[in-house]
Amino acid sequence: MMSVFSEMLQYDFLRRALLVGFLVSLCAALLGVSLVLKRYSMIGDGLSHVGFGTLAVATALGVAPLKLTIPVVVAAAFLLLQLSENAKIKGDSAIALISSGALAIGVMAISITTGMNMEVYNYMFGSILSVSKEDARLSIVLCIAVLVLFIIFYNRIFAITFDETFAKATGTKVQSYNMIIAFLTAITIVLGMRMMGAMLISSLIIFPALTSMQIFKKFKSVVISSAVLSVGCFFTGMIFSYVYGTPSGASVVCANLIVFLVFTLIGKIRQ
Repeated sequence: MMSVFSEMLQYDFLRRALLVGFLVSLCAALLGVSLVLKRYSMIGDGLSHVGFGTLAVATALGVAPLKLTIPVVVAAAFLLLQLSENAKIKGDSAIALISSGALAIGVMAISITTGMNMEVYNYMFGSILSVSKEDARLSIVLCIAVLVLFIIFYNRIFAITFDETFAKATGTKVQSYNMIIAFLTAITIVLGMRMMGAMLISSLIIFPALTSMQIFKKFKSVVISSAVLSVGCFFTGMIFSYVYGTPSGASVVCANLIVFLVFTLIGKIRQ
């Protein structure tokens, strides 16, 4: 495996993809623990649909995709938080409402303008070839920012994850920190879409956290385990994709699925 990995590092586009994928996988795993525990894990799926819709519109207009998509997806994340607090529209309904609407807009924009070309296909299902040098530089800067902010606000994120009422009683600005989580999640989703695709990016948020929870029970242990598993599954999937010519996004998801099944079995045996 190491010889194959060394061979992959000889190509510039693969080095970019591996670096960006490593950072995105790490960010997604860290944020995923809080999102899963707050029962808000499908926000990744909803925001990825918003991202695809925006990317499709950007492609149709000839605008730089990431520069348009990032602010739109961040705004959608904040809107989801506001809608979820509405007694008439719960969190899952809000996600379905926004994601289906954004996906429909994207499909309409594609059908009216460019049609289903290769660039749009890559946004939907992911492609390691789509990570340009400019995208890689922007992704690295933003991923590092996400990791730094997560570390800085770790204690507050821990507090609002388990008991928002108690956190609010102790003076924690719950709404502000929820917005920070939504902001970091939106950035991570957009950055990961180029390689994983809009249809698969949410798996990076859900699988590592759920897998770790099969064995570990403490928040810190789950966070560390999720980060290690996410990065490990990413590199395993990428190596498999390189050797057998399979789609990179699907290969990474399959690696996560296999590890989830193994951890579930181990958890059952330990019980």
